[in-house]
Amino acid sequence: MRKILLFTVLIFFYVNIQANETKIWKINSKEEILRGRFNGISVNENGVITLAPELRKVFDTEQPYVWSSASDPGGNLYLGTGSEGKLFKIDRNGNAKLIADFPELNVTAIAISKNGDVFAATSPDGKVYKISADGKSEVYFEPKQKYIWALSLLPDGSLAVGTGEKANIYLVRQPKSDPERSIFFKTNVSHIMCLAVDSNGNLYAGTDPEGLLIKISPQGKPFALLDSELREIHDISISSDGSIYALALSDSIANAPKTQSPEPERPQEKLIPTPETTLSQEKPTKSRYDFNNTKSAIYKISPDGTSVVIWNSNLSAFSIIATSNGVLVGTSDKGRIYSVNKMAEESLVLETGEGQISKLVSIESKIFALSSNQAKVFVFSENQKVTEGKYESHVFDAKGMASWGRIWWQSSGNVTIQTRSGNTEKPDDTWSEWGTVTGNYSAQIQSPKARFFQLRAILRATATLNEIYVSYLTSNIAPEILSIEVLPPNVGLATNPLPPIDPNIESSGLDPQTFGIQIQAVPPRRIYQRGARALQWIAEDRNADKLTYAIYYKEINDSEFKLLAKDITENFYTIDGLSLPDGRYIFKIVASDSASNPINQSLTAERVTEVIEIDNSPPIIKEISRQAIGNKVRLIFEATDSSYLTKAEYSVNGGKWEKIHPEDGITDSPKERYVIELSLEASETIVTLRVFDSNGNIGNAKASLRR
Repeated sequence: MRKILLFTVLIFFYVNIQANETKIWKINSKEEILRGRFNGISVNENGVITLAPELRKVFDTEQPYVWSSASDPGGNLYLGTGSEGKLFKIDRNGNAKLIADFPELNVTAIAISKNGDVFAATSPDGKVYKISADGKSEVYFEPKQKYIWALSLLPDGSLAVGTGEKANIYLVRQPKSDPERSIFFKTNVSHIMCLAVDSNGNLYAGTDPEGLLIKISPQGKPFALLDSELREIHDISISSDGSIYALALSDSIANAPKTQSPEPERPQEKLIPTPETTLSQEKPTKSRYDFNNTKSAIYKISPDGTSVVIWNSNLSAFSIIATSNGVLVGTSDKGRIYSVNKMAEESLVLETGEGQISKLVSIESKIFALSSNQAKVFVFSENQKVTEGKYESHVFDAKGMASWGRIWWQSSGNVTIQTRSGNTEKPDDTWSEWGTVTGNYSAQIQSPKARFFQLRAILRATATLNEIYVSYLTSNIAPEILSIEVLPPNVGLATNPLPPIDPNIESSGLDPQTFGIQIQAVPPRRIYQRGARALQWIAEDRNADKLTYAIYYKEINDSEFKLLAKDITENFYTIDGLSLPDGRYIFKIVASDSASNPINQSLTAERVTEVIEIDNSPPIIKEISRQAIGNKVRLIFEATDSSYLTKAEYSVNGGKWEKIHPEDGITDSPKERYVIELSLEASETIVTLRVFDSNGNIGNAKASLRR
């Protein structure tokens, strides 16, 4: 009943706000919610905010990066770091200690045998070390490769080693094995980035740069399961039902080791508000198979070999781990961990606030999240929730000084809503303090008038929150006329008809776009109109107000403008030049937002044109003289105009028009003389001369010649 009431209130408010240009900021989609920050908060696939699993920091390595991790049968966690080549062990009670410090920079892979032996690979120019249960460390295998990216133990106890820059897979069964004799699978790619083994002893390898996922049987027979659209298969996780999850990246970790800075916050668009953006329309859904701008993707390969994309993101991800219902993903988006279920639905599990989550490890019922930038270890369990969490929205930009109206929300349980406002893009000490709104699911906002606004919600116990709406009204900003274009003489502009709209929609007062009707301005068409002088202009209004225009004119020597036309709703106008005396004029366009604002709050802007010539009088042509020279005749004409002449042509006996230049060589003056010499071949010859002026007027004269 509460949800129906909220919906009814919002619809009623929406109908009534249209005329007053009040706008609504909607936080009712998962995409909008995820632009915020989270502390102890989860967001499910439907955009419902709930309390997150409790995240606890276990250990700070005081190293920059985590490169590798593994767990042993006793529930101990191992992690390899960079850039000092350290290997740490964290026991099941959370006690951490350094167990090895290698001369190489990075510990890039770890594998642990059933008897507790730890194998650690280092890079670059590294080796595989074996650390026995008593802590003794020795070189176990040296492939003489630049990088060792992956280690995995097969059921028979042999160690699979994946390398780069020459991508080979070695099977090592004893210490100090010869590299050439240990090659199990040789490829023509650059890097073997990850390895995994299933219960049947099949080995899975991910490559770079071809983005291949290859299955290799115990007998060494390779079979490509996947050829990704992205360049690198970075991580593999096998679920209990035999499905294989593969994380693919568009950028190679091999070429850019983990020195990435935290993912930048999703930018807030810097658009001038328009009616389309006011009501937060649905954005077209991107297909999971559209890899434009994709940074990470997760493929699911079923036991029958069918592969599907279940996650496609512009976020950088670095680790996945299969769960009973899908896969967990560690990203560099504020150190967030997402869950993607078998239906390819994404939800936010929690936000760590770290630079990136490099590794995820499952030990019993706990998930360990290993971060980089700096290298720390966190742990959480799905069945242990926090008792209080905070959701903080992104900073909302009203694009101008705004008064804040009411806030509505849809929630259950113990939820507190707070708001604040300020005039700097990033909140600082100049912002107002957080103020708690009082009311049941609706309240008046007390935050002061400002351009920027933010809200946060505090959830306790079993509370949920999923819809928030904020009304606001921006202070009016004067429109602006950016430019005016004056078209050539005799070119008029006519309206192109818009598609018809249902009269019921027009009379309802609702925005037609609510009904899926996209109203887009259609440029006018150009037409011939005798004497026309057409103007078209570009204007904008930062409040997205509806603009109307008035046009004024004056002759160049007049002191005051006179009204020519008003209440113009289009951004063009055709002046009937025939209705004005010949002369030089200046026109002024005045834009007003009074159609969207109360009279005492409306504002205007104006802009004047260049000097425009109104000239409807044709050039005057008169014959000056004619001279007979044998059977030829020379005609001399003089043409004059109030503006200036641009072109002259003559025709003999109605024939083709021929161009002619004046005596001074260029037709460009108010007065020109033209000389035409003709042979008299007929008993009578008719010569017609026509002259054009700068405003397209044409003057004609003719002469009749007899032999």
